[in-house]
Parts: sequence; C-alpha cells; structure tokens
Amino acid sequence: MTTMARKLLGDILALPEDERLELAREIIASVDGPREDGWDMAWLAELRRRSHAASERQEPASEWPEVRARVLKRITSQ
Repeated sequence: MTTMARKLLGDILALPEDERLELAREIIASVDGPREDGWDMAWLAELRRRSHAASERQEPASEWPEVRARVLKRITSQ
C-alpha cells in the first residue's frame, strides 16, 4: 500500500461508521461494474430461499461476531 493510500485509510477510519460504509459501497461499485438486469431480483429470491430453508430446519441464526470470525478465518486462510 502506498503512503498516500495509508494516509487516506487513516482518514477514512476516523470517519463515523455510516460514512465509512457509504465510502466502501462506492469503492466497491467503482470496480464491480454495472449490475446485470435482474440481479437484484435474483439475489432477493436466493435470500428468501435460504431463509425459508433455514426456517424449515429450525436452525438458530448465528450472531454477527461468530459469522464475522468465520468469514475472516476463511478469507485469511486462502
């Protein structure tokens, strides 16, 4: 990471959480490209399918700290 990027990161981390989240969305959108037609509807349908499947199995929802730890472990082990 360049010196300029490190400075920018420090400035961003000093912002309130809602502003950091908005910046993150904008940065991701800038490299992700335009969404394909029907993407939002397909994703909502998938979320509903997964929610229904979990309800049918009567699985308790995981707490965010547990989910975050699992995700971080997966991405750092690659």
